[in-house]
Amino acid sequence: MKSTGQYPRWENISTEVDFILLGFSDVPKLQGFLFGVILIMYTTILMGNSLIIIITKVDASLQSPMYFFLGNFSFLEMCYVSVTAPRLLSDLHKQNRSISFLACAVQMYFFLILGATECFILTVMAYDRYVAICNPLLYHLIMNNRLCLQLATACWVSSIPVYTGFTYHVFSFSFCGSNQLNHFFCDVPPVVQRICGDIFMTQVLIYIIAVLIVTVPFILILGSYVNIISTILKLPSATGRAKAFSTCSSHLTIVILFFGSGILVYLKPVSSPYKGMEKIFSLIYTIVIPMFNPLIYCLRNKDVVAALRKFLLKRNDSKT
Repeated sequence: MKSTGQYPRWENISTEVDFILLGFSDVPKLQGFLFGVILIMYTTILMGNSLIIIITKVDASLQSPMYFFLGNFSFLEMCYVSVTAPRLLSDLHKQNRSISFLACAVQMYFFLILGATECFILTVMAYDRYVAICNPLLYHLIMNNRLCLQLATACWVSSIPVYTGFTYHVFSFSFCGSNQLNHFFCDVPPVVQRICGDIFMTQVLIYIIAVLIVTVPFILILGSYVNIISTILKLPSATGRAKAFSTCSSHLTIVILFFGSGILVYLKPVSSPYKGMEKIFSLIYTIVIPMFNPLIYCLRNKDVVAALRKFLLKRNDSKT
């Protein structure tokens, strides 16, 4: 480490320097409580989404494109939360908050890829509901097995080259100042703040990627639901309208929670009165909301509730 003016400059950071994730070290008396709460939430996420994956695979009534994508979404949520939660639990338990340069880069890389995948899968799920409600006679012709597989594959792999290049770009810089990151995982903002020199082009790159990966999918989802709601309101039967709303209400709720919390975390103004609470908002965004996703689908989707009840009854019968 060499000194260059006011701040130390890290040379060969990838082999010589660790980052320090401050996490929630500013509330030392709550470490045990936070560990217990986050462990419960993480376990709930894994169990709830695993259950959804199982019932969408074994129940004959859920063998449709809608539940194929729901199974993908549930598996994605398990992967997404596993990028941050185990590391946070380890830090809270061992109080060892150092993370190597490579581990930091890997964590950011998978967090970004899985976050982008979630945007894409939510968009595809909105398209599926659009076809089902606005073009019901052509639904099974359009949403055939081949297209569903192609869409799912595209969701999982399309962001890989983008974030491979972006992560390499960020971690190819030298870093100045303290190696402490005021966060509980290696998110983009705290890492970029430690870059030496002019970061204008990096900020422009972040903005362009955000437009392509977040804004465009969000606009497509909004467009889908404008058409969906317009079609539902034209249905002559109140029962038909209620059934149509029920098939997409779970997905719409998750879209609002995911994109709404993401905007609150990443797009709030610099002068926001919530400045300094980024870690709390990020905790809600990365762990709390994923915990509610399986609950939302189980409570608001009658088909999933019926399949879950049938599955649990079979399990009880097999034990007796």
